[in-house]
Amino acid sequence: MISVGAITRLTESGLSIVQWKLATGIIPPITETQWQAEFEEYKSSPEFRKKNFWMSADEFKNIYFWEWFHRLLGRVIGLAYALPFLYFLYKNALPQGYKIKLALLVLLVGAQGLMGWYMVKSGLIDEPAVSHFRLAAHLGLALLLYALTLWHILAIKPDNVKSAKPDSRLYCLGFMAVTLLSATILWGAFTAGLDAGLIYNDTFPMMGGRWIPEELNATDNLTRGITETHAGVQFTHRWLAILTTLFISFYALYAKIRKKRSERVFSAGLAMVLLQFTLGILTLFTGVHILPAVLHQMGAVILLSILLTALYKTKDHRKLPRHD
Repeated sequence: MISVGAITRLTESGLSIVQWKLATGIIPPITETQWQAEFEEYKSSPEFRKKNFWMSADEFKNIYFWEWFHRLLGRVIGLAYALPFLYFLYKNALPQGYKIKLALLVLLVGAQGLMGWYMVKSGLIDEPAVSHFRLAAHLGLALLLYALTLWHILAIKPDNVKSAKPDSRLYCLGFMAVTLLSATILWGAFTAGLDAGLIYNDTFPMMGGRWIPEELNATDNLTRGITETHAGVQFTHRWLAILTTLFISFYALYAKIRKKRSERVFSAGLAMVLLQFTLGILTLFTGVHILPAVLHQMGAVILLSILLTALYKTKDHRKLPRHD
């Protein structure tokens, strides 16, 4: 779902469907009459009037597909969370202590759908571009939902608790690693939302021959500079990525060498963070080509999964409620 969301963004397909039809939107247009009706609705949008006025009906079908498919997956995921939850709740077969936790996941799926439409609406008013803050919130909710789901998967198997080796220092470092990665992903969303990766994409780490881009130096408000200006957002994403890569590398090596941890998750974390950093540079140097860009977003999710698994393995679970 997150990967398809990246493709939807990179192919500029996200504003192709200008209405939210929860039930009838499941089936895409089939007849030419239906397609023409959808195309006419799209023609009323700022994106068509200001940007894609040259587009034919056949070209419209290409961008329509990815947005429709993204929304379809959202509906499927909503059912995949809600129906089993309701069934096992009715059968009284949920593990002890998990009713509220799993109900929260179902609510998060709904919140994620609402946030997605709230994001799309921001690009249907005047300018043909969604708010990069809403885009970041949309991706952030998706990752929160994913992370909580993964955490519950790890926790619901008693063998995972038994095999855990608590280490407060490693747990603290792992928590810091997850926090840094989350911040880097957030600024990655800002970068995508502003198309900020399309500038200064010929050198790294310097930008235009400077360590700090000229635009960021010229701003009189640092907060706005690093969250709203194209150069400032990319600059922040770059250096967060560098800091995150160095920190996760240290974390993994510290666990392997100093703490003598033999779990493969730490080696995987070291390999994945280096691969993710490489994919980020490749995305930049290719002018945000769709393949490395999608792989870069997938890599962020994989790296998050590895870090969460490592975090679980070093957490002290003795205070957790027991479940069957």
